[in-house]
Amino acid sequence: MLGVPVRGMIVIGVLGIAGVMYVANGGKPMNSEKGAQICKVTVTADILNVRSGPGDMQPIVSTMPRDAVADAQPRVENGYRMLSDRRWVSTQFVALTSDSTCK
Repeated sequence: MLGVPVRGMIVIGVLGIAGVMYVANGGKPMNSEKGAQICKVTVTADILNVRSGPGDMQPIVSTMPRDAVADAQPRVENGYRMLSDRRWVSTQFVALTSDSTCK
């Protein structure tokens, strides 16, 4: 086809589509907004239990002292905010930091 092998056409097509997607997203990688989102919490309780799941019956995996700051996820479930995999804290005893962009 026009002297270009089919494999070469496929590579050119894929690179072209990737380039269009990059330009359409303002020159940022796709889903870069998620990476730029800041989500941090400050502990407001004297001692905060960190649980393995989003509920007060879930096992305690660690504790955090008052005024401790931790990275968090935007995910909130059953009144608990996810810090990371198998680490949840009650939203009642944490506050988002002033530089957090999550809700």
